[in-house]
Amino acid sequence: MAAALEEDEIDNDDYYSLLNVRREATQDELKASYRRLCMLYHPDKHRDPELKRQAEQLFNLVHQAYEVLRDPQSRAIYDVYGKRGLEVEGWEVVERKRTPAEIREEYERLQREREERRLQQRTNPKGTISVGIDATDLFDAYEEDYEEISGGGGGGGGGLPHIEINRMHISQSIEAPLTTSDTAILSGSLSTHNGNGGGNINLALRRVTSAKGWGEVEFGAGDTHGPLFGLKIFRNLTSRCFTTAHCGMQFSSRGIRPGLTTMLARHLDKNTMGYLQWRWGTQSSMNTSIVRDTKSSHFTFAVQLGIPHTFIMMSYQYKFQDDDQTKIKGSVKSGFFGTVVEYGAETKISRHSVLGATVSVGVPQGVSLKIKLNRASQTYFFPIHLTDQLLPSAVFYATVGPLVFYLAIQRLVIRPYVRAQQEQEIEKQRESSASDIAKKKQEAEAAVLLMQESVRRIIEAEESRMGLIILNAWYGKFVTDNSRKHERARVIDVTVPLQCLVKDSKLILTEASKAGLPGFYDPGVGEEKSLKMLYQFRGVMHQVLCGDTEALRIPKQSHRIDNDS
Repeated sequence: MAAALEEDEIDNDDYYSLLNVRREATQDELKASYRRLCMLYHPDKHRDPELKRQAEQLFNLVHQAYEVLRDPQSRAIYDVYGKRGLEVEGWEVVERKRTPAEIREEYERLQREREERRLQQRTNPKGTISVGIDATDLFDAYEEDYEEISGGGGGGGGGLPHIEINRMHISQSIEAPLTTSDTAILSGSLSTHNGNGGGNINLALRRVTSAKGWGEVEFGAGDTHGPLFGLKIFRNLTSRCFTTAHCGMQFSSRGIRPGLTTMLARHLDKNTMGYLQWRWGTQSSMNTSIVRDTKSSHFTFAVQLGIPHTFIMMSYQYKFQDDDQTKIKGSVKSGFFGTVVEYGAETKISRHSVLGATVSVGVPQGVSLKIKLNRASQTYFFPIHLTDQLLPSAVFYATVGPLVFYLAIQRLVIRPYVRAQQEQEIEKQRESSASDIAKKKQEAEAAVLLMQESVRRIIEAEESRMGLIILNAWYGKFVTDNSRKHERARVIDVTVPLQCLVKDSKLILTEASKAGLPGFYDPGVGEEKSLKMLYQFRGVMHQVLCGDTEALRIPKQSHRIDNDS
């Protein structure tokens, strides 16, 4: 439902910003703001034909905003879906006595046919490409004297290290929605290891039986394992607990190999899940795990008893609250196979790409470097085996090498590329919204003309009591960083519109984009904007700079300009 709206053109009209009221504004607050703007824009107050025409347009716009927000049903639709929601065909049959929740359900019903059409276009492709690299010759090369003996004194030690690709795996899957409750999933994979390879193909049919569960039937075939038949079931037992069961039969020349896996999961609290899993078949095991996922961290603890794998594992991941969504992680896993310690990091390098690197140090596995790139729904994985031994040099180069390489690529390639992409995106937004912005600019200029007389009276009243006088005000993109001198500032003068909003020596702006205020428009589409204001109160100069969506209330003592400055 939300996705359907995201693909539509986004509305620029913010009714709350136009009326300069909070999103939680009461009916009295809406009425007071509406009356004030009506007095300002009423067509009968202007004799000039052009001003009268402009006033009529603005008056109708204000009236439209008020009519939507004063009606609880229309306001509920607008708050959830914006102006687009009000234009959906079919609202005329909605009963006016319905609650906001019922109206939301009605909206979803009216969009259902559209969603079904979109289903036919969704395939949700997912893929993985894994390339295993053997680079042990970098650290585990034979001693020079041994090479001289075996090579007959030919000096073979001076050659380049031998690095080879010893395994590859490619898998791909697509989903084909048949109806709103039935989905077909086609997947396949190809693998090769040291010259031996194979592949398989699977077809699954999934049906959503109710809001509480779904079932899936799977058929598969391959050149290594033979035909496969499986059945999977998911069921919500309670609002905090669910279970899954998967049974399958693998047919081969050795006979039929059955398998069964069941899992029970429960929400222990808001951020914590507990899992119990039992597996019977070729690799029987019992597993229990606890997973805690918060905004800033992710923690996992698991214990497994099984044949042949029995282990205990603990991992922790810290999430930085930055634009790149950087994460650092570490884990330790110990069992009959030995002990493995892993540490690494991942970061977002573009809108749809995440790059990660993990160093694995274990006994008897040795040292490996794993590099993973997620690009949308595609995953590229490169495990690089460096050495079978625990060599400090291998651990050092596996840790420092990727970090230095990433910082160099980030500075020389990624940042310039992302900056160029952002500039192209902003330019596209400007081009696509050029006509709309021109219209908004024309409306803003007309509003400023209509405000002149009211502003003159407000200034006279404020001057008589040493009140609030807006001396200068600018809105838009300001360039203050010396490193960005090449960028051009995009600002507009909003002194008159802000003075017009002054009432009883106070100016109050709500938490909304200021581009929607009367007399304003967006001078820099897609860019970060601010409001800079110089004002006088009780004969003293004040100055303030605030963000586009920040609430503002003046005058304030903290805005006062000292005499020394």
